[in-house]
Amino acid sequence: MSYQREYAKRVRVGIVGLGSHAYRNILPALHFLPVELVGLCDTKPGLAADTAREYGCLAFGDPFEMFASGEIEAALLVVGPQAHPELAIAAFESGLHVWMEKPVAMRASEVRSMISRRGSLVGMVGFKKVSMPSAQKALEIIRSDRYGRLDSILAVYPTTIPADGPEVLRDRRQTDWLSNGCHPISLLLAAGGTPTQVTTLRSSSGTGVCVIGFASGVQATFHLSSGPMPNEQFSFFSADWHLRIDNSLRVTLVRGIPFAYGRTTNYAPPGDDHGTIVWEAQNTLSTFENNSLVTQGIWGELMSFLTCVLDPVSPRPVSLELALDVMRVYEAALVSNGTTVEI
Repeated sequence: MSYQREYAKRVRVGIVGLGSHAYRNILPALHFLPVELVGLCDTKPGLAADTAREYGCLAFGDPFEMFASGEIEAALLVVGPQAHPELAIAAFESGLHVWMEKPVAMRASEVRSMISRRGSLVGMVGFKKVSMPSAQKALEIIRSDRYGRLDSILAVYPTTIPADGPEVLRDRRQTDWLSNGCHPISLLLAAGGTPTQVTTLRSSSGTGVCVIGFASGVQATFHLSSGPMPNEQFSFFSADWHLRIDNSLRVTLVRGIPFAYGRTTNYAPPGDDHGTIVWEAQNTLSTFENNSLVTQGIWGELMSFLTCVLDPVSPRPVSLELALDVMRVYEAALVSNGTTVEI
């Protein structure tokens, strides 16, 4: 990890949207990223100027003016999904790389439009659940030659799905299913691959189950939970192992032991190539790996984007293509109502 002032190569960025999330999470994360903060933009009178004075950069009241200024290389969009498509396309047309917060848009068709206008520029979405260190460890295990062979996934996450899904799509309403459902869906897709079908079973309270089938043969069950925190869990299952992420911070890999029913005599037999491994944040030092900007994936999602800008051949794990698949699942779940929707 390096501090902003230590990077030899930095990306000139401008931020559109200076609300609570941007001020609390995105701006502080820039201290640890290869950026030069050039411009800040918000349509609320005075907000950009007040914040720009704090950070010593330019203030803009119009995002299109900032895009056309020639001052920035990349735009960070921290606004609502209704505004993302127009702003992202305008930024691409100005030759800018684009990172935007989730949700990416209101409809999958809007993501297709962004992809069609992106060209060779970098376009990525802030799916922080994919970028959490705990999720990255899970994906490492899933994709490894030693483990691999993922069979199924269980996600438990607090959200609800509206009863009038087709009307939500028609009216372009932003519900909790879009605002928060995209978080777990993004990680399920990063692990499972290309989704092919969705089935949603909804309870009277709006919770329930969303089942996703993948081209890889993997099946994912997304349990829409409620209740007090901690209320988030991801579990990945194979015939030879399973891995669980609890509350974003604790990763447990269960590898089993050499076992024969009725004959095994030791639950901790010799060797270290079996049994359970646990990784978790220590939280005993005020160091970066324990910082919530890291553990919640915010630093990781931004660092991934900036790495791709500086090195165009770098992989793009939270690309617009992943965002398109997330939106396809989102839309299918809204119209399923107990039937399987092919996507």
